Parts: sequence; C-alpha cells; structure tokens
Amino acid sequence: MKNPIRSQVYIVGAGPGDPELLTVKAHKIISQAAVILYADSLVPKQILQNTRPDAELVKTGNKTLEEIVPLMIAKVKQGLSVVRLHSGDLTLYSAIAEQMRLLAEAEIPFELIPGISAFQAAAAKLQTELTIPELVQTIILTRISGQASNVPEAEDLASLAAHQSSLCLYLAARHVEKSQAKLLQHYPPDTPVAICYRVGWDDEKIWLVSLDKMAVVSQKNNLIRTTLYLISPALKEVTATRSRLYHPEHSHLFRPQKH
Repeated sequence: MKNPIRSQVYIVGAGPGDPELLTVKAHKIISQAAVILYADSLVPKQILQNTRPDAELVKTGNKTLEEIVPLMIAKVKQGLSVVRLHSGDLTLYSAIAEQMRLLAEAEIPFELIPGISAFQAAAAKLQTELTIPELVQTIILTRISGQASNVPEAEDLASLAAHQSSLCLYLAARHVEKSQAKLLQHYPPDTPVAICYRVGWDDEKIWLVSLDKMAVVSQKNNLIRTTLYLISPALKEVTATRSRLYHPEHSHLFRPQKH
C-alpha cells in the first residue's frame, strides 16, 4: 500500500452526498482508515462503499460529543487510523471546533480534509455562476437562528440581505417564513431562489422560484431539513455582461497587451 495513513484522527468533509464529489485525498483516507465515525443522518452510505473490509464503522447520529471524542482518542491510542466523517465542508456548521480542542488537549494528532459544500454542488447543478460582473460579486454563506445555535445580532439575516448579494442560506427550512420575511426587506419579490433539497443524494430535488414563493413551496413539499436556499440575481437568465478576465483588451502578467 502506497503512503499508508497514520495513526491519528482525520476530520474529513464528505461533500454534499455524491461519492464522486469526494476529493481524491478524502477517498484515499476513507478507503484506508481502520475506524470511521460518521454522521449517519447526513452522510449517505454510498460514501462508505470503498472502505476496508475490516473497517469499524460507527454511526454518531445518536451520540454526544462526550461519547464521540473519547472513542476517537482510545482508537488512536490503540495505534489505529480514525476518520471523523462530516457532511459538506468542514468550515460550515460542522461543529468541529470543540472536537479539535479536546483532541489537542489529549495530545491526539489530527488533520483536516476539506470537502465540497452544498452551495457549490447546487450552483453546478443549476449551471450558474454566483458572481456575475456588474450584477453580483459577493457570496454570503449564512444561517438563521435556531434551537442549536443563535446567530450574532450583527449577522441578522435582514442586515445581510441589504447587500443583495448571492446569499446561500443553510439550516433555515424550519424557519422559512421568518427567513422569507427578512429577505423581502431588501431583495425584490421576484428575486430568484433555488430551493435545494438533499443536493447530491439520490432523491435530490431543486425548485427555482421567486422569493415571494419561497415559503409556500417549501411548506408544500414538507421541507424541514437538509435544504439549502440560494438567493441571487445571478439565477436570472444569463446576461450579455462579460468578464474582463479573458477579454482581448485586458492584459495581465501572463498575457501582456499586444501592440
């Protein structure tokens, strides 16, 4: 086996659900790890289809941090390689900060392997670029306050909506009416919204609606979890606006202006 993985914890982003969207590094580590702890409610079984025959697979959907972290520590101390598998990308709502702190306190080495986020997979499915020259050049990734976490007052959804940027709204399906009301304070009612359910899973569904229909469509389809909302003027019909990046009149270090 080339470059076998080490006895440590690998915190891996599994991506949105499609096994083919795993990074090459994530795939290698998952296929070689002795122990894999995974959020079974958010990570589909297909992600684990190429694990070692003797790999120990541990579902963590019903476990607390006090059960998960000691188990990882114990396995590493036994000389085993451990994967902590999270959905999407680790930088977004993955609750890894407290896990890393406890691992560091126990002097357990760990490494982070990033993954594709749902907003990237959704944009690809929609065949859209979320930053269109002269239309929108900013992407905001956010959520709305819920039972598990409160959003800081300075990051209230209404204040972020004031930018009228491409806004990717996570963990909001249970609060869709409140979210829609906050967004409508600044976005026009006809702003396109992509309602993306279980992006990358076999039962993926995407609805493209106007902002004023966001709540009613979500409720009609009983969406309460694993739903991402993309709110963006970039979702309108493709405009004739062109980026300067590949324009013949634009010069840069690797393509000097011709005379």
